[in-house]
Amino acid sequence: MTFIPWLVFIVICIVLLISITEFIRGKRVYVKFELRDSKFSRELFLALILIYLIVIIGFGLVYFILSLQGIVLVENGELRQVSVIGSMIHSLYFSGVTLLTIGYGDITPLGIGRFIALLQALIGYVLPTAFVMKLFESRERSRDK
Repeated sequence: MTFIPWLVFIVICIVLLISITEFIRGKRVYVKFELRDSKFSRELFLALILIYLIVIIGFGLVYFILSLQGIVLVENGELRQVSVIGSMIHSLYFSGVTLLTIGYGDITPLGIGRFIALLQALIGYVLPTAFVMKLFESRERSRDK
């Protein structure tokens, strides 16, 4: 039974990494976004928000699955027993705070959750850089035409 959460975690990580790298390369993942010349790109902004939401929900599900297996998130230094809905809310909240690199410190992961949180924080740092690079690349392409 402990094999299933690891399999889900590995599949989610692979899907996220492939999606992000394909978007950076400019390949069509599901929807191709055409960027404007030098104006604020509404499409790029919506894509950034969508990818952030997908990553937050994906990692939130990983934390939730781990909490069902006994690897929990500690709140304010105390190990609390919460309901399934409470655990899901804590997992999504922690995922959002970690990805956005806010890190309030009110919820702390235990065990392998620390490594997963580190990986998620790294993604939170890299995503904005990837989108800025994508914006400049598309501007250069449109200038060359």
